[in-house]
Amino acid sequence: MTYKNVTIAGSGVLGYQIAFQTAFHGFNVTVYDINDAVLGKAKAKFSSLGEAFKRDLNATQQQLDKTFQNLSYTSNLLEAVKDADLLIEAVPENPEIKIDFYTKLAKVAPDKTVFVTNSSTLLPSHFAEATGRPSKFLALHFANSIWIHNTAEIMGHNGTDPKVFDAVVDFAKAIGMLALPLHKEQPGYILNSLLVPLLSAATSLLVNEVAKPETIDKTWMKATGAPVGPFGILDIVGITTAYNIDKIAAEKTKDDLKIKTVAYLKENFIDKNKLGVATNEGFYNYPNPAYKDVDFLK
Repeated sequence: MTYKNVTIAGSGVLGYQIAFQTAFHGFNVTVYDINDAVLGKAKAKFSSLGEAFKRDLNATQQQLDKTFQNLSYTSNLLEAVKDADLLIEAVPENPEIKIDFYTKLAKVAPDKTVFVTNSSTLLPSHFAEATGRPSKFLALHFANSIWIHNTAEIMGHNGTDPKVFDAVVDFAKAIGMLALPLHKEQPGYILNSLLVPLLSAATSLLVNEVAKPETIDKTWMKATGAPVGPFGILDIVGITTAYNIDKIAAEKTKDDLKIKTVAYLKENFIDKNKLGVATNEGFYNYPNPAYKDVDFLK
């Protein structure tokens, strides 16, 4: 089971990176999003991503020219999936949005199309029924800055066909990923099972007015040797993603601190469009955040 035509649904923080990485490795990639204006923004981001591939991977101009040739764009879902062997869903981390998307997708996708979700916290079993093809559905989760942090966590649900699972593992390797198969469903997979508690602890320290973001990041970076602290990570991941995760947790647990954190992020970041690297402002200002300053840890 090999894939040739790949559709990426959603061109946000991770979607456009997955699209470019896949096209770079020779696949035909269709980028789908809700309207042409959003797709226009994605096209603009691809240019800067090309420069990153040159800088970090020593990509040649010839390779990048071929990558752009492999990319096409549409806001018509039927058009987007008509030839798709594989569809990678990277729509917002909201169960209702994802279920609505899969319900529509199931009506127009060919029988051959395998669906994978890039959800970072939600389980494939949450959406398996909505896909209309549970045996051909699983999770394929990427980390941000996909071309450098090239991890791909592959996680099925109880109904995933093992052959489909193995084919997605092979696909991940084919686009330059370190394939990381999980043997059972785990909320947060491996990466976020480790990362989310760190980020949650950091925001709790901030919301409880224990310390400022810079101080918390300095502590983590100096003590562990990490190149970036939790608030730098939040900017990279996208504050909207953190907000959505915290909001789901707050609604589920009714935890006072979670509710307080959601209100804090909404008032200070979401409502002000300070969403992290994507908007050039979050806990730090970009493109030159303070934590990259040579004197930050002095």
